Amino acid sequence: MSEPAPGVLNDTPARRPVLDRKVPFHGKVWDVVTERVELGGDGESSEVVTRDFVASSGAVAVVAYRDPGEVLVLRQYRHPVGRELWEPPAGMLDVAGEDPLDTARRELREEADLVADTWHVLVDIFTTPGGSSEALRIYLARDLTAVPVEQRFEREAEERDMEARWIPLDEAVAAVVSGRFSSPTSVAGFLALDVAVRSGWETLRPTDAPWARP
Repeated sequence: MSEPAPGVLNDTPARRPVLDRKVPFHGKVWDVVTERVELGGDGESSEVVTRDFVASSGAVAVVAYRDPGEVLVLRQYRHPVGRELWEPPAGMLDVAGEDPLDTARRELREEADLVADTWHVLVDIFTTPGGSSEALRIYLARDLTAVPVEQRFEREAEERDMEARWIPLDEAVAAVVSGRFSSPTSVAGFLALDVAVRSGWETLRPTDAPWARP
């Protein structure tokens, strides 16, 4: 994908000075951080605020796509929102030193029993930038092969009873815009894939494309 033309709006790094940082809660998956931040200004007009947020290691998701235009969705229970959501395979970047693409490959294999020969970046988002540092990269996986039954991962916890379905991309997009699918991986991933298909794959990026992870 080509660089944006001069004058095109871009998100830019703009870290404000952190005067104090505490971690009042250490969790199994992420921590809650409290920071005192100087927002800027001159002299007496400089403002200091306190902000609490979830500190996340980041995550990846995988939109698996096969001819004739179908995507894979998994039904998974998400406890914080009290709903079973239809979404692509996804997982946290919680293995130290693991490349995000390798995490995506692992999640596709473990959650969907699939491996893919062709990978691209579909879209990058911050899932909740007002309250979490989580950066999410959504990959597109194509040229898929099923993992042999005897080599499949034994799923547990919320993943144990996941249901998998292949649905047309048009149906997935309709589910997003009608509010039937509300997971951020589904919303961003399926809309980005729809744009990619309509562009003749021109919007796809290589797997090593720059990524603005905190």
